[in-house]
Amino acid sequence: MNQSENSEIYSARCREIYNESGVRFAAIINQDGKKIAGGFRDGVIPLEGDEQKLEEFYKFAVKLSLRTDELTNSLGALNYIASRRDKVILISFPFPVTTNILLISAEPGLDIEKLASKIVKIFSDEPIGTTIDG
Repeated sequence: MNQSENSEIYSARCREIYNESGVRFAAIINQDGKKIAGGFRDGVIPLEGDEQKLEEFYKFAVKLSLRTDELTNSLGALNYIASRRDKVILISFPFPVTTNILLISAEPGLDIEKLASKIVKIFSDEPIGTTIDG
């Protein structure tokens, strides 16, 4: 499967996440901090209008989400990282086989655990061995 086919698969899954109430943004970010699929839900105005700041945040999210540490052996693999702010919730999901992450922003009242369960379901039917090399 080539990169454009993978990108379309991920774009379709990001669109499926947009259907969840309260989701503002869902995108696949590669190891270089570049968005390769997804983006803002139609009609949503980014809270951070500076594109450079957004790209810096993508890089930060990737670095944090893909960081391996000594706790993996004792506590298990990282499932996701959530940050609740006054205006938005940010959630990143590292993909176990690739160096990509799924980054989501949502309204502050959203139930993070419920959304995480739905995201796992959306991505669980992914063919085994599917990867995107950024």
